[in-house]
Amino acid sequence: MSKRDYYEVLGASKSASGDELKKSYRKLAMKYHPDRNPGDKKAEQNFKELNEAYEVLKDEQKRGAYDQFGHAAFEQGGGPRGGGAGGFDFGGGFGDIFDEMFGDIMGGRRGGQGRGQSRGQDLRYNMEVSLEDAYHGKKAAITVPSSATCEACGGAGGKDGAAPETCSTCGGAGKVRSQQGFFTVERTCPTCGGAGSEIKKKCGACHGTGRTRKDKTLEVTIPPGVEDGTRIRLTGEGEAGLNGAPSGDLYIFLGLKSHRLFQRDGANLYMRVPISMTIAALGGEVEVPTIEGGKVRVTIPQGCQNGHQFRLRSKGMNVLRSTARGDMFLEAAVEVPVNLTSKQKELLREFEKDSDQKTYSPEAQGFFDKIKDFLKT
Repeated sequence: MSKRDYYEVLGASKSASGDELKKSYRKLAMKYHPDRNPGDKKAEQNFKELNEAYEVLKDEQKRGAYDQFGHAAFEQGGGPRGGGAGGFDFGGGFGDIFDEMFGDIMGGRRGGQGRGQSRGQDLRYNMEVSLEDAYHGKKAAITVPSSATCEACGGAGGKDGAAPETCSTCGGAGKVRSQQGFFTVERTCPTCGGAGSEIKKKCGACHGTGRTRKDKTLEVTIPPGVEDGTRIRLTGEGEAGLNGAPSGDLYIFLGLKSHRLFQRDGANLYMRVPISMTIAALGGEVEVPTIEGGKVRVTIPQGCQNGHQFRLRSKGMNVLRSTARGDMFLEAAVEVPVNLTSKQKELLREFEKDSDQKTYSPEAQGFFDKIKDFLKT
């Protein structure tokens, strides 16, 4: 049976770029892989055919020869060769697709860092700060449970300065091979974890890892203007790396505590201020606190209505990494008096009799006029 055109096998055009060929190859290799189609002879044949086509077309010289002479360019022993079954090289493109499908299960990507060379883990620390601290900024000491470089061996992992020796399992390669069916599988060496070496005489303090568990106290600078969710990164303050590898980082996530007076929205602050009925009617002054720790007097105009908003410019929060500052907004909450005495009630009744509703309660009068007009229609 004559061979199918390699471009047809890959489902690509002759003008396809190398990346397009690789993308098509990976997609089809995932589809026809024997592990995904156990016992399916047709899928196995398609998989072999796919690898043969890609082995030729991924190489510029082979692709050029194929484009000019077709399959004849590789007859008489000139076809693609390699160490895999059926004369196909599984160390190139197939290695990539194999890692893509099974790399995480098998313990890491090909050529990746082994366990003995891995960087330390990053750590997260959640920290709550008050609104005042978010405004002013502060320095705080935190204690973080972590790991540190072993003092006994200096992070090397060996006892009394013992140096690592070539791994007896993988011979220093960091990987071991095994045959599965018609192809070879590479796995991270279980003995050395991919490092290629092992410590025979391990340090008694860290058991060869090069690090020990240890809480550490750090000083954190919280800049003025931080918001809820602000992240602070401390480089190198995470977990220590294995066998002297670099340490990870520490990420501090800030959360703001609720405040009993202020509500925050970005750089602005909001506060509800109770005002007596007499001050609202006659006008006056009220004194309110500010986030910076001082006080400010606010003039209440005559006839101030409930919900009226006052804006105090530049009395809000500091803006992070800026000289700008938000505003503070006060909302008037006019209070109706309760628990009146008989005399107070009588005075209010006299006030009601002597008052023109259109003058002292124009909003209510306008509302009821609208109701009358509505009922007439």
